[in-house]
Amino acid sequence: MTVIVVSGTGTEIGKTVTTAAVAAVARAAGRSVAVLKPAQTGVAPGEPGDAQEVTRLAGDGITTLELARYPEPLAPDVAARRASLAQIHPQDVADAAAKLATEHDLVLVEGAGGLLVRLDDEGGTLADAARLLAAPVLMVVSAGLGSLNTTALTAEALRARGVRQLGPLVGSWPAVPDLASRCNLADLPKDAGTPLVGAIPEGAGSFDGPDFRAAAGSWLAPELGGTWDAASFASREAPAPLTR
Repeated sequence: MTVIVVSGTGTEIGKTVTTAAVAAVARAAGRSVAVLKPAQTGVAPGEPGDAQEVTRLAGDGITTLELARYPEPLAPDVAARRASLAQIHPQDVADAAAKLATEHDLVLVEGAGGLLVRLDDEGGTLADAARLLAAPVLMVVSAGLGSLNTTALTAEALRARGVRQLGPLVGSWPAVPDLASRCNLADLPKDAGTPLVGAIPEGAGSFDGPDFRAAAGSWLAPELGGTWDAASFASREAPAPLTR
């Protein structure tokens, strides 16, 4: 895979940390990596954004590109309109990713918010960009209550557009998982229609770079270059049987 689109079932769900983990594992394997952030929202000019956070965690040597930056933490189309700035369109994203793919072994495109958050007034979304690129989508999901519905909806949207899914990945696995989180490990693959491809521990984004890079491979399944095993993880974290 040359291009992977990293999306999620919502916002603040772990997409940036997931992108950094995939980038770190790819770099450790000797691959050249680029990270494309089509629309950075809620960050002022000069402040570090998600692409810079990926570099902090995954290390130097990663090419980063931000197509647009909007100051308010809103959907990209709204944020652009309110700031009287140019909007980003799916074709812009596809063109930029395709160009990066000619120069790198792996391009990671990190979306803003969920899969169908609008980029422009025409209703263009990250899913449209993935379709234009014929690129698979890595779906970052939450662990707990409510994640089954949003996972199923996102998977259905991808299927409707003919976009391949790499699988769901838990963007922040709790240090002390509740019952819903434990039960969801068995049900998330059913709702996504594909096996889990990783689980990143809660707080991983606060690691310093060397510790993050040393651990990243243990959070990702072999499909993403790591050693994480879904069956072993689900067995270890499974809920205790209900007793009467």
